[in-house]
Amino acid sequence: MNKNRLEAFSDGVIAIIITIMVLEFKVPHGETLADLLPLWPVFLSYVLSFVNVGIYWNNHHHLMHAVKKVNGSILWANLNLLFWLSLMPFATAWMGENHFAATPVVLYCVDLCLCAAAYTWLQSCIIRHEGRESTLSHAVGTDRKGKISLASYVVSIGLALAGYPALAGIFVGLVACIWLIPDRRIEKTLTGE
Repeated sequence: MNKNRLEAFSDGVIAIIITIMVLEFKVPHGETLADLLPLWPVFLSYVLSFVNVGIYWNNHHHLMHAVKKVNGSILWANLNLLFWLSLMPFATAWMGENHFAATPVVLYCVDLCLCAAAYTWLQSCIIRHEGRESTLSHAVGTDRKGKISLASYVVSIGLALAGYPALAGIFVGLVACIWLIPDRRIEKTLTGE
């Protein structure tokens, strides 16, 4: 099957996810900059989520460049990723509205962990479909960066559960930092660098 519909659908869903997140901003009553101050947790959680969703969109874009054709298992794995990403607006809003309290941070970290696991599953479905000698298989290699990310999300869940939501947030932020620079493994493999 052609991959174009999967790409177009995924781009549309991700655009809607970002739109829903920004709609969580409520306009404050008042006209001074000080009136914006109570919104800092909502804004910070939005920035963190925007960056994370953007990272998934960017990497999904690169991933699809390495794919020749898709099958049913790839379509379902992609839907699984989109499902967990679609929960990001809820987790973001709950975390921001509750000033990064432990339980909302746990949910946010669990969602990020499930997004990462879903992305890993999508990658493995593509590699299984296209073979161990495929472009994606060579590009991903041992996927150390992906494994570090998953492990960091698990640690962040534990930290938030233990009552250290700020430390959990730092871990989540560090994971975003390692992915902020687009993953060039696929680009390098496709261009032969």
